[in-house]
Amino acid sequence: MNRVGMPVIRYAGEGDEVRCAELLGILFGEEREFTADSDTQRKALSMIIGDPGVGRIFVAEVNGVVEGMVMLLFTVSTFLGKKVALLEDMVVAPEWRGKGLGSLLIDYAMEFATLEGLGRITLLTDGDNEAAKRFYRAKGFNRSEMVVYRKMLG
Repeated sequence: MNRVGMPVIRYAGEGDEVRCAELLGILFGEEREFTADSDTQRKALSMIIGDPGVGRIFVAEVNGVVEGMVMLLFTVSTFLGKKVALLEDMVVAPEWRGKGLGSLLIDYAMEFATLEGLGRITLLTDGDNEAAKRFYRAKGFNRSEMVVYRKMLG
């Protein structure tokens, strides 16, 4: 049994979509390229929760409230010849930042990826987000020389 105030890291499940969409609203408010739309975010979260083959969403729950989340979305690397993941939507509620919740989340996600035999985790962060870049470097991520291109469809 967990002590009061101790974070629990777990897979997101049905019923977590609303709070996770709220957290995504916070995240997208901090990023230049995205604008939050809670209906769209809830729909996408439901798609991932409903199909673990697509990915996994991990949440940090404190006193029964989801206060952080991160997800791994799966694909296959032909270079590595194995399944890999894209780390997406790492966010911790502002009042919980700097208290270790983000570290617990990402450590849990990396342990999951290792146990699942994934060959790599790739992530994107805003180029001017120095705090995020320090955090990911401290967790063993290295900057890639690859450049991101996007084409929006529809």
